[in-house]
Amino acid sequence: MVYRGMDRAALDAAYNNTAAVGVARREEYVADWMKRSDVMRRAAGARIDLRYGDGDRHRVDVFPCGRPAAPTLVYIHGGYWQMNDKEPYAFLGEGLLPAGFNLAVVEYTLAPAVRLDEIVREVRSAVAWTIDHAREFGGDPARVFVSGHSAGGHLTAMAMNDARVAGGVAISGLYDLEPIRLNYLNDKLGLDAEEADRNSPIRHLPTSAPPLVVTVGLGELPELIRQSEEFAEAWRRRGLRGSYLPVARHDHFSILEELARPHGAILAALEDLALTA
Repeated sequence: MVYRGMDRAALDAAYNNTAAVGVARREEYVADWMKRSDVMRRAAGARIDLRYGDGDRHRVDVFPCGRPAAPTLVYIHGGYWQMNDKEPYAFLGEGLLPAGFNLAVVEYTLAPAVRLDEIVREVRSAVAWTIDHAREFGGDPARVFVSGHSAGGHLTAMAMNDARVAGGVAISGLYDLEPIRLNYLNDKLGLDAEEADRNSPIRHLPTSAPPLVVTVGLGELPELIRQSEEFAEAWRRRGLRGSYLPVARHDHFSILEELARPHGAILAALEDLALTA
């Protein structure tokens, strides 16, 4: 057995979200997201491909809500640190902008071009850039929140070390990277035991941090649900502020609608964070 009673084939399947949902269904989701995001990206006021660094993928798209001193959500896309771009995720603004949040969608260098250590560094730099420049797009630098999905959920947890972050919402994330090191995803990531350990948020909980909502769809793979449950519980036991938000009837991809919908459960949790920031 390789991990928690699973052999390699079972462990690979336990983290293969596309296979669990189905390739055709995932492609339908992505096509819909891209269509909706294209509308957002063409809207007046959208600020596309701003630079937070010198790398080719050190880019962020900002969608201001138009309200003065508004809170801002920095969104980090998923793709198991080795695929995807920022462009399909502007649709999240459908819920965020009417709720009075600016949206900043971050892109970062993918594995295997860089190691995970560098991806974490880039995302932290993008969050810091957004805080530093928040006033330029009508934001309040004291109310910058971080969120991300899947690998972006992991990167959200890793970004909570910035004391200036007002709070976070980690969606369907990975918080212990040991099973990632042992399964098919490591073919491109190339994690060794030490890198997996230092980039596992559950193994390096801070002594203080802003509040963090950990959320996952109850229709997701059991390992994704377990990781979220255990990280949320570890966060609570550490005495840190936050909550666990399991969302019924959502798979690994449909859960993003709970942030994009005006009355979505994840958007509501973010609004609650903003009220106390």
